[in-house]
Amino acid sequence: MLPITALLGGVAFLLLGSGLLSTLLAVRGNLEGFGDRTIGLIMSSYFLGYFVGTYVAIPLILRIGHIRAFAFCAAIAACTALGHTLIVNPWVWMALRVLMGMALVTLYTVIESWLNSEAPPSKRGQVFAIYMAVNLVALALAQQLIRLDEATAFSLFALASILISAALLPVTWTRLSPPQPHQAERLPVKRLFAIAPVAAGGALLSGLAMGALWGLAPLYASRIGQDEAGVALFMSAAILGGALLQWPLGRYSDTHDRRSVLATVCALAAIAALLMPPASGFGLSFVAALLYGCFAFAVYPICVAHLVDHLPNDQLLGGSSGLLLLHGVGAAIGPAVAGSLMGYAGPHALPVYFALMQSVLAGFAWWSRRGRADEAQPAHFVAMVRTSPLAMEMMSTPEEQGIPPDGLNGATSMPARDAPDDRQRSSG
Repeated sequence: MLPITALLGGVAFLLLGSGLLSTLLAVRGNLEGFGDRTIGLIMSSYFLGYFVGTYVAIPLILRIGHIRAFAFCAAIAACTALGHTLIVNPWVWMALRVLMGMALVTLYTVIESWLNSEAPPSKRGQVFAIYMAVNLVALALAQQLIRLDEATAFSLFALASILISAALLPVTWTRLSPPQPHQAERLPVKRLFAIAPVAAGGALLSGLAMGALWGLAPLYASRIGQDEAGVALFMSAAILGGALLQWPLGRYSDTHDRRSVLATVCALAAIAALLMPPASGFGLSFVAALLYGCFAFAVYPICVAHLVDHLPNDQLLGGSSGLLLLHGVGAAIGPAVAGSLMGYAGPHALPVYFALMQSVLAGFAWWSRRGRADEAQPAHFVAMVRTSPLAMEMMSTPEEQGIPPDGLNGATSMPARDAPDDRQRSSG
């Protein structure tokens, strides 16, 4: 595991900087007098850039290589962070957020393709778990950095830029040879809905909810009277909640009808969201955020596992990439819609929006369960957060782990590709 610490260190710095910047922009936009709808559009712009970047990343890496592509996009992201404080204008911020989204998805793609190449087949699942843990811990810690100064100060934007720039140090210092990247093919959306409608619909609705959470939850916390420390606590609580219950809920779904589990998880997430307005009146909004995160963060990975239940091994990466596309579309739309609702009905429209998205998915999953029996072979749930399509390649098959097929009682795991041959492996 030691050779990949440089890559994990790079992603940790990257998420510390980008996580701080995302929360900071919502708080700063509020202080600058930007309306809720405007802030929602700014946050949607990031996910729009992220979506576009999934098509740009691989050609860029093929053109200039992993390290230079990482340096190129890290420089763009660092400059973009500072640009927000140099020009305080919503239209400029929207353009900068598009650039940031494109840069970050390319940076994720570099890291994930490299991690996947370095991890031996028997350790690929372990590497994936560590990588996701680094993601969640770094994002949670990033929220606390906003407490270091006022949101109107230049220093926090400078810190975000410094942290993003620091991600260059371990990645460019490593002696690991970069791999040969390849484009992850996606299954057509129509086919995804035909194969597993609950998984496809769940990815879209989860994106609508989670995009609004990442983009507007800091604004919501600020609108209900929280200072920078309160905003940081609110966001960290939601993220840590996601880390707390995602694995237990997912493992439970391995032994039950996943549509029933998904319906229950979404219903509980809706209830937790509706607890936010009354909880804020008692100073317990962070408790409601923790509860909501416990269930909301589990929705997308359960959807991925449900899709994998229905796909042969050779279609897993394409199907998972298509699901990520649907999630990204939802995430790009969600902040704009939720921001408009907040502008019309006030800050508590956001948790109501969360509850609505989760309730629709809960109803759809339950209706689908009643409509027909699920004849899929159960896969194994893997805890995750949404990054780039190449993250799915780090999931290992039972055969790669040395487990015979009958050792899983006929179940399949969540592989993303066959083991690479020696020509695709990079030397340490």
